[in-house]
Amino acid sequence: MADSYPARQVRPRRRGRKVLVTLVVLLLVLGGLLAVADRVAVAVAERTIADQVRQEVANQQVESAAPEVEVGGFPFLDQVVAGRYDRISIRLRDVQGSVQGNAVRLPQLDVDARDVRASLDTLRTGQGDVVARTVDGTGTISYDSLAALLDRPGLKLGERDGQLAVTAPVDILGQRLTVNGVVEVVVSEQGEVSLKVNDLDAEGLPAVPLARSLLNQYAQGISIAVPLPELPFGLTVREVRPLPGGLAVTADARDVPINQTAG
Repeated sequence: MADSYPARQVRPRRRGRKVLVTLVVLLLVLGGLLAVADRVAVAVAERTIADQVRQEVANQQVESAAPEVEVGGFPFLDQVVAGRYDRISIRLRDVQGSVQGNAVRLPQLDVDARDVRASLDTLRTGQGDVVARTVDGTGTISYDSLAALLDRPGLKLGERDGQLAVTAPVDILGQRLTVNGVVEVVVSEQGEVSLKVNDLDAEGLPAVPLARSLLNQYAQGISIAVPLPELPFGLTVREVRPLPGGLAVTADARDVPINQTAG
């Protein structure tokens, strides 16, 4: 009897251990299934929002490659239930709008929408509004597109020591000269961008007042307001900075519908 007593004590421990292991495995499986379901729901939402953004961009007569959408925040399903999303990032490549017959190109426009409100029914049916409390956009305007707007043969723009530099061939008093200078980029409170030439010179410029006057006239001719195309999502330009790859544009907006309302 004494020998059999310890054996009866071991079995419940083993059985209890098996139950605990089984419970842990079930919880892991359930957690995995929930995580998979969460990611599947994210993918569906991203496709739905991408389709709606595509419609919105087309409605504003702006061309681009297919939008790339990423919904941030985890778990996603909790955000679905609440109808509010921490962040939706949208990337538009090869953005192009037409101004005065010239194509203005942004190789890439990144849009970061925060505190986004969208009902479950909107995501399910595509009907209704997806509204972001704040939207920030960053993109780069190619220098070739900007130079085309100035409509000066041979004119080239680029970044030099953090400034926007201009180079162009100019005929002055029968001489073909190359002018160089610095262009100031000014952004108004309304988001309008203008170029102002503050410093323009040409090597070999004749030392006569008429030559300098003609050079100043050329500088005034390229000091213009830049007629940028309407940016998607109601974005207003706030800052423009010359970079080696182009003119970097920072824009923002508030309480913005980021989809095309159907119906």
